[in-house]
Amino acid sequence: MARALVQLLGVLLLLTLASCVTVRPEQRAVMADPTMQFDHDPGDAAARDHVLENREGSSGGNSVKGGGCGCN
Repeated sequence: MARALVQLLGVLLLLTLASCVTVRPEQRAVMADPTMQFDHDPGDAAARDHVLENREGSSGGNSVKGGGCGCN
């Protein structure tokens, strides 16, 4: 029983250490893209969109930007 527990802890330790990576500066820009952010509360996003629609006088266009070729 103790051996199985030690093995389980060893596997968990290896998985934890494997998740630590160094991110290069050019990769950070991709990770900080607003489309990569999660909305914690959909109601907040809807209220924000409503305010922007009223202020700007337009709606839509708040999804992923760019063309289909990937050159943006």
